[in-house]
Amino acid sequence: MPSGLAALLDDIATIAKVAAASVDDVAAAAGKAGSKAAGVVIDDTAVTPQYVTGFTPDRELPIIWRIAKGSFFNKLVIILPVALLLSLFLPWAITPILMLGGAYLCFEGAEKVWEKLAPHEEESLVEELAELTSTEHEQNMVKGAVRTDFILSAEIMAIALNEVKSLAETSIWLEAGVLTFVAIAITIAVYGVVGLIVKMDDIGLHMAQRENGGSQAIGRGLVKGMPKLLAALSTIGTAAMLWVGGQIIVHGFGVHPAEFFGLHEGALAWIADAALCGVVGLAIGAVIVLAHHMIPKRKAH
Repeated sequence: MPSGLAALLDDIATIAKVAAASVDDVAAAAGKAGSKAAGVVIDDTAVTPQYVTGFTPDRELPIIWRIAKGSFFNKLVIILPVALLLSLFLPWAITPILMLGGAYLCFEGAEKVWEKLAPHEEESLVEELAELTSTEHEQNMVKGAVRTDFILSAEIMAIALNEVKSLAETSIWLEAGVLTFVAIAITIAVYGVVGLIVKMDDIGLHMAQRENGGSQAIGRGLVKGMPKLLAALSTIGTAAMLWVGGQIIVHGFGVHPAEFFGLHEGALAWIADAALCGVVGLAIGAVIVLAHHMIPKRKAH
């Protein structure tokens, strides 16, 4: 009996060591994958606040929570199993699928540029407020945010998957563990930051009402500065859609634009690559937007 118990304890200890090693492998691979996907994560954080801008304060956090739930569903229920199946059976199909998603991002970004430049009828303040408070408008904004999140999430998960597959030793279980870890951690981080950004003006208002002079000054600064920050994030989010969408397509063809200028590494190479991919993304998006707006008009005629 004692020898049998000792053998059992040895087996348990061995299993525990293997499990601990697997956890370490998942954490290490997820850390590398997260750093590789940092650019897309930043884009995701910059894009999302524009879908909440203009709503009444009491609806901001509920809308963000709805988008976050959609993001969890995108990553864990749709993208994760599809990515694993593609990794096993159709690894060549991952890049073309991502390129289609990149084209959608280009369309989204170019559509926002179109809305800024193209003439449109001005709505009255009453009509605008009625739209912003309507359930239908909120539902449309949430759907649009979740659609955009799906593309960005797919890119993040694809980067994570490629990073895991580059390891010397990998398995389907390690890939699943890393993708699950990345999905949960990045979603919490992105939408936690987004929630903090959109509620910062309310925090500033609360601080401005305090008796402490320093708190009042900081609070007034936040209240005055947040509209400018949100407007800047809207512009950054549009640029991010064009950049990431163009980059997915360009890199999908195996082209790295910065290399044409002899740049291979460093900040200058990154800036050149981002700028050129953004131009490509705008061009592709403009073609899709023009087709999207011109075809219905031709059908009407």
